[in-house]
Amino acid sequence: MTDSELEALLLAPESDLLEKKASFSDRNEVRKTVCAFANDMADHQRPGVILIGVRDDGSCAHLAVTDELLRNLAAMKDDGNILPLPSMTVQRRIVRGCDVAVVVVQPCLAPPVKLKGRTWIRVGPRNATASAEDELRLAERRRARDLPFDIRPLPSATLEDLDLQLFECEYLPRAVAPEVLAQNDRSTTDKLKALRFLDPSGRPTGLGVLVLGKDPRRHIPGDYVQFLRIDGAELTDAIRDEKQIDGPLAELLRRLEDVLKAHNAVAVSITESPTEVQRPEYPLPALEQLARNAVLHRAYDGTNAPVRVYWFSDRIEIHSPGGPFGEVNRQNFGQPNITDYRNPHLAAAMKVLGYVQQFGAGIPIARRELQRNGNPPAEFTVEATHVLATVRRHP
Repeated sequence: MTDSELEALLLAPESDLLEKKASFSDRNEVRKTVCAFANDMADHQRPGVILIGVRDDGSCAHLAVTDELLRNLAAMKDDGNILPLPSMTVQRRIVRGCDVAVVVVQPCLAPPVKLKGRTWIRVGPRNATASAEDELRLAERRRARDLPFDIRPLPSATLEDLDLQLFECEYLPRAVAPEVLAQNDRSTTDKLKALRFLDPSGRPTGLGVLVLGKDPRRHIPGDYVQFLRIDGAELTDAIRDEKQIDGPLAELLRRLEDVLKAHNAVAVSITESPTEVQRPEYPLPALEQLARNAVLHRAYDGTNAPVRVYWFSDRIEIHSPGGPFGEVNRQNFGQPNITDYRNPHLAAAMKVLGYVQQFGAGIPIARRELQRNGNPPAEFTVEATHVLATVRRHP
């Protein structure tokens, strides 16, 4: 955005593409605007802009645009409150001598976008809650050719392949605000469409099959985890235990974490202090984070390979099909604040189900837990077609 374009916005009245804020004191109001701009109800197909540090009449509010303020604004992109994750940029600009934080929000290719389970849209210069008809119009606007795998329709699947009881009893109450759910008289099919489990024509999407599928592997052959417990340090050594872990997303993750817990021996030490100290071979939270990352970030299309967890006598290897995606590359992999999503709507579903607390925090949490437990740091091998995470046993 040029200086002249920005100056014109400063002088323009607020609209369904422009909002001005004197400060960032009410973060939730700014989140509502980000959500509304991402939904682009008027179908402008142009970004919405939030100017922070400017009053409604365009005069300068003399706000100090600090690095902390910019970080807090940028955190709205992936703090998990707005789902699916919005595409937005944040920068500091000086306009007519005024220090301004500029937030530019791109329209989402796969609306509706929700803030804490509620869909917000722009009605002129204000934010409003979307009606059922508004959400239907947003859902119908999706363009299949631009969609990631997780919300593309799967030709082999039908509505009968989805577990509707699982949807109504477990997923829906977590995904939609209670008061919205209480007023919602739409059909189950419309609810499935609104949450991207069905495309606008009623066909199950990859997300629908991954999260609600009665038999996900029937339609996505690689949707499972191969677990091997190997009695030695080489792949050719004897296999102590072998499992193929599959099922809808929440069941798959629960079963995988049960297996990791069952195989994780705990050593007891009385030499470090007068009381017993229990130290596992591997910190379970680190293994959980790395395994969830593998399920979330893997490629589901173009490969039938599973996520592979190989538990050797001296290490655990977690193989995830699909190399780095988007702005993530071999050089910046695992660095703080560097994250991108091959399956953004699957990420949102994992957040709804409680398997993601904060986006982009999986690897930092794993590193922290390994350090606390006394394990060596995790090692990552990043290739074009896969990512390997290696965790060494506590010495």
